[in-house]
Amino acid sequence: MMKLSEYSSYDGLGLAELVKRGEVTPRELTALASEAIRLVNPQLNVMAVSMQEQAEKESESILPDGPFAGVPFLTKDSTLHAAGVPLNSGSRLGEGMVYPYDSELMRRFRQAGLVTLGSTTAPEFGFNATTEAVLYGPTRNPWNPERSPGGSSGGSAAAVAAGIVPFAHANDGGGSIRIPASCNGLVGLKPTRGRTPNGPDSGEVLSGLGVQFAVTKTVRDAAALLDAVAGPDPGAYAWAERPGRPFSVEAAAAPGRLRIAWTAKPLSGTPVDAECLRVLHETVSLCEELGHELVEALPKVDYEALFVATMHIWVANTYHGIERLAKALNRTPSEHNLEATILKAYRHGASLSAHDLLTAIDISAKASRSVGRFFEQVDVLLSPTIASPPLPLGVLNANDPEVDVRRWTEQVFTHAPFTSLFNTTGQPAISLPLGWSADGLPIGMQFAGRFADEATLLQLAGQLEAARPWSHRRPGVHAASMQ
Repeated sequence: MMKLSEYSSYDGLGLAELVKRGEVTPRELTALASEAIRLVNPQLNVMAVSMQEQAEKESESILPDGPFAGVPFLTKDSTLHAAGVPLNSGSRLGEGMVYPYDSELMRRFRQAGLVTLGSTTAPEFGFNATTEAVLYGPTRNPWNPERSPGGSSGGSAAAVAAGIVPFAHANDGGGSIRIPASCNGLVGLKPTRGRTPNGPDSGEVLSGLGVQFAVTKTVRDAAALLDAVAGPDPGAYAWAERPGRPFSVEAAAAPGRLRIAWTAKPLSGTPVDAECLRVLHETVSLCEELGHELVEALPKVDYEALFVATMHIWVANTYHGIERLAKALNRTPSEHNLEATILKAYRHGASLSAHDLLTAIDISAKASRSVGRFFEQVDVLLSPTIASPPLPLGVLNANDPEVDVRRWTEQVFTHAPFTSLFNTTGQPAISLPLGWSADGLPIGMQFAGRFADEATLLQLAGQLEAARPWSHRRPGVHAASMQ
């Protein structure tokens, strides 16, 4: 039987190929993933809901003949739901919420052949750049358990980095795929708005800011998984047109000579840690060595107006989501079931008018036009993903009663000042693990592309992965080293 150290060395496509050749069974892979959970979860606290018994039965059944048939998988405790499985949204208010059907993206993950062992921890309603919900307690970074794994997909990212699964579901409304990818040394692709389905319960997540996908160890897994799940579901509000070639083909193709803008300066003016700047300059040099044209440039955006607009969209949606949950579960939102800053966001959202929300959407559209014109002159924009290596646990405390909504939003986006712009514009962006700090913590670099142009990002990502491989790196807390 395959050893855990061997299992955790493969990416998803590698495991799927072993299953197809009959060298390992889905049941054996499920058992290995379950053993990995048993070994690392006590140290990292990545699991929200266990589906291991269900996964064992599923792995012994006839699985769909998808590209990842038999590969173990985890979902995030946010937005996506599986039939009969609690979707808690990281909240005491939402604890025990169960849907009787799969969301469309969950259905597609199943059709790809994935075997789901459970869900991963998330901060309350995803409104944090770390994963330290009161409901679950802090999730820890496998590279240093005293550090944050990022958020809001921190449970998924820590689980992948620790060797439990080769990739896991994640979603992103302000950086929640890319931030934890940076913190855990993973590939974090935020697809174009409308690339993956939101149905049947949502037209657009977070008024268009949110998109769902995954965190992965390799670029080729990101491309193949996107091929498997991309495209609209029936009645979709809007969608990105599918490209002429599969994303898997694009990830293996040479990008040609690209014009890459780069910046060390976030729109907010937030200071950036020296180690992140070092990795940025190393990445600029690497891209030049690979034959690309690099120019220092940044789109022009009214940051203060866009910040307030983004905050209003977030709190309006927080209010709406909490109201829906409270009604469904017959609960009253209060300090007894909501964290302090989330309760303030809920109340602030209740005070906004329709005019406030529509104004925020108008401001966002204006910023998108400006950024769109910028990308007529460049192919890609490079920056650090976040402003520092992973933070110590406890720095981003969503349960601090002294913090108001504006200050809370500033704290979150000060840590991640480069990511949310591309939630506003809907453009694809990817975080790649291209550096490490002096004390061994991952540092990600973000590459943003033109709207609906994941192809160029995947081509460039594949080229960078070949030049500076990363998937062989293992954190201190890793299933393979704990047998």
